[in-house]
Amino acid sequence: MDFYGSAAAAQEAGFRPCLRCRPESAPGTPAWKGTSTTVNRALRLISEGALDSGSIDALSDRLGITPRHLSRLFSQHIGVAPKAVAQTRRLQIAKKLIDETPFSITDIALLSGYKSVRRFNDHFKHVYARTPSSLRKNAGRQKTVCRNSSGVEQGFNLRLSYRPPFDFSGILNFLKVRAVPGVEYVDADHYRRVIKTHQGTGILAVGLDEEARQLLVQVTGILPDELVPVLERVKRIFDLDADPIEINQAISRDRRMRKIIAENPGQRVPGCWDPFEIAVRAIVGQQVSVKGATTVMGRIAAMYGIKNRDNVDVKDVDLQGANRAADELDKEVLCLGFPSPERLSELDTKTLSMPTRRAQAIKDMSRAVVNGDVSFDTSVSLDELKLSLLNIKGIGPWTAEYIAMRAVNDPNAFLHSDLVLLKVALTEFSINKPDQLLDLSKAWQPWRAYAGMHLWRRAVKK
Repeated sequence: MDFYGSAAAAQEAGFRPCLRCRPESAPGTPAWKGTSTTVNRALRLISEGALDSGSIDALSDRLGITPRHLSRLFSQHIGVAPKAVAQTRRLQIAKKLIDETPFSITDIALLSGYKSVRRFNDHFKHVYARTPSSLRKNAGRQKTVCRNSSGVEQGFNLRLSYRPPFDFSGILNFLKVRAVPGVEYVDADHYRRVIKTHQGTGILAVGLDEEARQLLVQVTGILPDELVPVLERVKRIFDLDADPIEINQAISRDRRMRKIIAENPGQRVPGCWDPFEIAVRAIVGQQVSVKGATTVMGRIAAMYGIKNRDNVDVKDVDLQGANRAADELDKEVLCLGFPSPERLSELDTKTLSMPTRRAQAIKDMSRAVVNGDVSFDTSVSLDELKLSLLNIKGIGPWTAEYIAMRAVNDPNAFLHSDLVLLKVALTEFSINKPDQLLDLSKAWQPWRAYAGMHLWRRAVKK
């Protein structure tokens, strides 16, 4: 048997993707698995399409290194060049769209990132030894276009796979207590939210098909060229590229964590749809309860948010046979798009029921985002992001770490000064000081965010 670290490496070695088990539907390779932070950032930029319209030189410039050094890092950590990773990504997206959407082959080629249909056909034939249209004829595709009660097309249904074990209900519970009123709605089976689209606003709905080990994703109110970016964001919200076995084994080297991990081996670190929204949430959540922070976030959305004026009725969302009771929601449940940095940069700090200093921090952070002094772009390193946040008065280490964990999916972020974590640390490890917990957390690197989530869950159970 031969083993390869990624689909791109296997393809480079001459292996063809299996048409029966559809490897393009499998979760992606964990970007940070044993790699340098530079490679991690590069992989994420490639997943966002950086090499679809840009060059290796442009990608290297965004990372602050030379093209030669980038190629050397990829060869060392991934086993293939950046271009090969980008080509495999395009092909996997194309194969998924062939199987799960009604788009034409021409549209699929362009949506997947290919610069021409001819280049797409040539690449497809080279890898699969057959034409894209031949697979389309044989594909037993499900109905992927969703329609409202009047029969009007509104969006698309697709599926995203995950590696078991996967604690979907745990993610929903985490998101539910933090759901921004008017922007998000979470019940026992689904996550829904208003999203900003080229046409205004739309609705994202995510459910679970546990038997197939897939998430059911429905998105309405979007154009076809928005579909792939939407799926990338959903992956980050639900941490789909995580490898729970690898993570659990690493943290379990600390014997004190083994029992805690065994209680929930499918733990994930919930990400977010909008990094800016989470940054605001982190500031609002300083020294207040989760419930209190959620209330304030709802007021911010109501006062400064974007009205969902596109009449996307959540009752029209068909979650592919999921619980119909959830479709009885009133239309106004999801009625707001979260405000933009531009809107909150003009925030009246006296209008919100929170300390003026904290409201000013939101305003200053929003201005910093507008001016480019704070950027959630993947090309910015974690250290640069944290430093730019800490330069804003009213933002401390706890807030910066929370933003890194949820806004940019840092698997090693750790809130060592968090009061809840310190309370659990006293019970489980007989320590009660932030410095002691930070020192202890070194044993959980590079997965401290997952260890922190386990400890938070432990606190809830107690």
